[in-house]
Amino acid sequence: MSGILQPLARDMGVSIPKAGMLISAFAIGMVVGAPLLAAATLKLPRRTTLIALLIVFMLGQIAGALAPTYGVLFVSRVVSALACAGFWAVGAAVAVSLVPVNARAKAMAIMVGGLSVANIAGVPAGSFLGQQAGWRSAFWAVAALAAIGLVGVIACVPRTAPATGDDAPNLRRELRIYRDKQVWLALLTIALNAGAVFALFSYLGPLLTDVAGLPESWVPTVLGLFGIGGLVGTVIGGRIADAHLFGTMYGGIAASTGVLALLALLAEYRWAAIALALMLGVTAFTTAPALNARMFNVANAAPTLAGATTTASFNIGNTVGPWLGGLVISAHWGYEAVAWTGAVLAAAGVAVTAVASRVQRRESGSRVVTSKSATPTAVRVSAD
Repeated sequence: MSGILQPLARDMGVSIPKAGMLISAFAIGMVVGAPLLAAATLKLPRRTTLIALLIVFMLGQIAGALAPTYGVLFVSRVVSALACAGFWAVGAAVAVSLVPVNARAKAMAIMVGGLSVANIAGVPAGSFLGQQAGWRSAFWAVAALAAIGLVGVIACVPRTAPATGDDAPNLRRELRIYRDKQVWLALLTIALNAGAVFALFSYLGPLLTDVAGLPESWVPTVLGLFGIGGLVGTVIGGRIADAHLFGTMYGGIAASTGVLALLALLAEYRWAAIALALMLGVTAFTTAPALNARMFNVANAAPTLAGATTTASFNIGNTVGPWLGGLVISAHWGYEAVAWTGAVLAAAGVAVTAVASRVQRRESGSRVVTSKSATPTAVRVSAD
């Protein structure tokens, strides 16, 4: 959507901030859909669930391509998001289940790498299609890609029978993860990091054209550079996050804070804006494997809801970020203010990470003391 906001807004006769709400609509659907569909499909075979959700997503894209009004398009975005949320939640649980605990960040890096590739190819391709063949063509292209993804799931995802007995999924048991404050701290960190990035990314096209003075034809290229940065960041995060989880979170989110602040200051210089868009992709996606692995670690007893919570957290940020960005634009503070908004959200993410790290150390120390007082045998407690 970020690459086709301008032609879509012109065609639908709405403002850029109102068009940007279509991004938030999708994100809201993801927030609601992830836990809802994860719970509803908890006892179904995961492969069957992924297939069904991809079909619904594909139909939602077709409805968006045919939408006669902004309202219909808005609804199609929410429906598509519900399906996409369920797919990410169940898909994340599948990815994590295929690897040992100490390779979770790497597994999630591979899955998040798909998102990075989408940013490299899909976002600029959608922008190019929007400029050359109308914004509706981008929706048709996504529907076609969903069909290809459906073939991939059918061919590659293994068939698994639902667990039985004590191992059978139990919604009440999985819901207990929400009693843990570490789950909520992980949720908040993901949301703040995503909000920081998407507050800016959702309006990157207008910032590049209206502030940096780039021609609209350059927007797909810069969006592609952001995606390349995202792929580089995902590779870096996947390699280091399992061994240095909190360090990766601190470094990545702090770096995003600095990049967003610099972009706010230097947005009028086109080459600086281009370079910083690339760097934001690197910093934002370096943290993604660590953030995902962290949630699965603290919600280890509920892998499906852990995936759903991660998806919902990400999209809470994806909802709040564009919404806040639209507010500052509507207040006539300029597109540079959107970058400042992102920087503030990222700085808050660093602060929450510090709180989570302190709580983790305190709880780990408490478990060591308890274990030693109960038995003379020393117990090694692994920390995240």
